[in-house]
Amino acid sequence: MPAPEFFLNQQLATAMDLCRAGEVDRAKSIYASVMAAAPWRIEPYLGSGHICLSSGQFEEAHYWFERARDVAPDDPAVLDGAGSALLALGRPAEALALFEKLQAVAPHSDVAFHQAGEALSQLGRIKEARTALERAVALAPDVAGHHCLLAQFARFVEGDPRLSGLEWLSQKAESLSEADQCELHFALAKACDDLGRHAEAFEHWRIANAIKRRHIVYDEALFLGVLRDLAAAFTPNVIASRQGVGDPSDVPVFVVGMPRSGTSLVEQIIASHPETFGAGEKMYLHYLLGQDLAGPNFPAHFAGVRNEDLRKLGSLYVTRLRANAPKARRIVDKLTANFMLCGLIHLILPKAKIIHVRRDPLDTCFSCFTNMFAQNIDYSYDLGELGCYYRAYEGLMAHWRRVLPEAAILDVSYEALVGDFESQARRIIAYTGLEWDEACLSFHRTKRVVHTLSASQVRQPLYSRSVGRSVPYAAFLQPLRKALAGET
Repeated sequence: MPAPEFFLNQQLATAMDLCRAGEVDRAKSIYASVMAAAPWRIEPYLGSGHICLSSGQFEEAHYWFERARDVAPDDPAVLDGAGSALLALGRPAEALALFEKLQAVAPHSDVAFHQAGEALSQLGRIKEARTALERAVALAPDVAGHHCLLAQFARFVEGDPRLSGLEWLSQKAESLSEADQCELHFALAKACDDLGRHAEAFEHWRIANAIKRRHIVYDEALFLGVLRDLAAAFTPNVIASRQGVGDPSDVPVFVVGMPRSGTSLVEQIIASHPETFGAGEKMYLHYLLGQDLAGPNFPAHFAGVRNEDLRKLGSLYVTRLRANAPKARRIVDKLTANFMLCGLIHLILPKAKIIHVRRDPLDTCFSCFTNMFAQNIDYSYDLGELGCYYRAYEGLMAHWRRVLPEAAILDVSYEALVGDFESQARRIIAYTGLEWDEACLSFHRTKRVVHTLSASQVRQPLYSRSVGRSVPYAAFLQPLRKALAGET
């Protein structure tokens, strides 16, 4: 008869094996039984938390990590897990407090400094973030992720010590995991690009993207089919028959478009107004759709959804959004992928504002190709697939312009915004229905949490160097140009 602790250890080992095999439901069941038998063991809480964290269930992940903190408040793994959940929930100040505590209990933990750097970056404390990442690199110079995040905080210059660290690590690239190799090549590409070494930069991006593409499952036919299905479901007749049935709130402002098109800049301009709040990228609408509130298998059965259900969907969305800033007159949701849902947004929230940001197609797609996204933007790691997706996005936006009232969407050109900033900023604020405020011109001074790849960029004064971003790389972009043109 095995001892109880031995039996519990066997169960925990089995749960970990199940997690590695992708059988997370069975693993969670085992963790639940261990919790019941031995509530003093932190492993099942940590295991459940990491399962939820990896599947995007951030609130539940936070719950499990907090349970672990009840048992072992100073355990390094517990502090890291709880802080990671808070970061994912968009609560970087609380996360930073835990990562600083982790530094105190584990002063040689490179993870503690890396995570603190991430939190500080989101809070706009860029100098402190860089210092934290430099410490992480010093503690673990062979971890590519530290170098990759550190590379984002400032442009590289000749003699940059960050570059010497990257070059040292590249000498042992073959010993790294493919995930680390991917991050290393993205960081090297950023360095070479900043230094004007374009051929070297593109080669690093090519390698990094090829590695990333091997490790994701992207069903192009499925993705593009979803965009076609949305256009087919929201016909002129469907739009006309549902006008005015949604929730009457004028609080939501949606900023949509492709990633890397200038949406973060537009959000920052609006969020700099004293009567607004920038909520970042919120998945609220997509979660609600997952509950079949716009019909099962949306948009397949949308035509049969009752008007009162559309109003309820709008109301539930506003309730969630309002919780971010109960007193704000306008709240910005900057989930770029909401471009897919412009028709639905107009029907469930007829007074909501939708701002579509558009940037030069080559510049947009190339900028996507040069970045490793935290989100599942799986179409961005192959130039041909990227160009095809862009064409489908462009086609759906053209559909929305045809079927929605003219004032339903404000189109903003990134190039026009950079070239004539004040008049375009005034145009944006006027569209939201707010009085102009000079703070919108000093957007880079606005203190707020920013979670996207543009976290450090929106802290800088306006610059124009991203216009024509793809021009130095024209010789390498033929697959992208062909895809954008619809050539096979």
